[in-house]
Amino acid sequence: MNLRQLEVFHAIMSTGSVTGAARKLNVTQPAVSTVLKHCEQQLQMRLFVRKGSRLEPTPEALTLFPDVAEIFERVRAVERLGQDLRGGLQGTLSIAACFPEANGVIARAVATFMQARPDIKISLYAVASPIVVDKVVNREVDLGIAYGPVTHPEVSTKTLFHSSIGCVLPEGHRLARQDSIKVAELRHERVITYLNQSPMRTFVDLAFSEANVSPVFAAQVSISLSGMMLARFGGGIAVVEPLLLSSLELPGLVARPLDPAIEVSTLALHNRNTAKSVVAQAFLLHLASTIEQLPALRKD
Repeated sequence: MNLRQLEVFHAIMSTGSVTGAARKLNVTQPAVSTVLKHCEQQLQMRLFVRKGSRLEPTPEALTLFPDVAEIFERVRAVERLGQDLRGGLQGTLSIAACFPEANGVIARAVATFMQARPDIKISLYAVASPIVVDKVVNREVDLGIAYGPVTHPEVSTKTLFHSSIGCVLPEGHRLARQDSIKVAELRHERVITYLNQSPMRTFVDLAFSEANVSPVFAAQVSISLSGMMLARFGGGIAVVEPLLLSSLELPGLVARPLDPAIEVSTLALHNRNTAKSVVAQAFLLHLASTIEQLPALRKD
């Protein structure tokens, strides 16, 4: 039986008549009768006998029908899957995001995205910005979130938002009473900031250099959260990107912007040679909406 014969057989079994099958398949009654006749000739057995205005299936047809019905149920499942994929309701998505965004705004966006699309499977990698770029270049992930600038020829970028490196310090510290902290005011403070190999360290060193300040680096960390925790336990003032503080409950800590500001840009990355999936496009739209709801972030 070919696919057309299966379709006609299934329609007749479902409706009980040639007329009903023709209506269901949106074809003429003679077309259904012709396909059924050829099918019975090919199988060399009767599938239906006429009883009044209806066709009664033979025992052989009743034996065939469960397997044929299973085929069409699988077809319907494929159709539903196609609709879900087209609507971004099913599929997979892999994201590599830099610290601290992976644990902050990206985690928030991924969680709310999953709530609306429970059948999507998401992988989220929290890694340093250079590794994010490598994973995008090597097509190990669908999307990357990293600090700019990124100039790799195989990577397309879009700015998501701008933020600033600031000071995270105990709320009882004398500088916590100020709306902002001048870089020069850190001259005699114990400063916690990024490791030398971190891309963010370049911005920090430049700010201190321009302020003619030689800071006392009490500790160097690979991620912002480590700096915040050191500040919480009295290790000094963390000069890090403080956005994560708004996503975590770390009582006793406050964030204050630096003056002058040390601005950084967070970018969405995608491999130029790979088309974005429907799920990836839907997530980027959701991420943009999530960012819009966070007034601390500047988009322009």
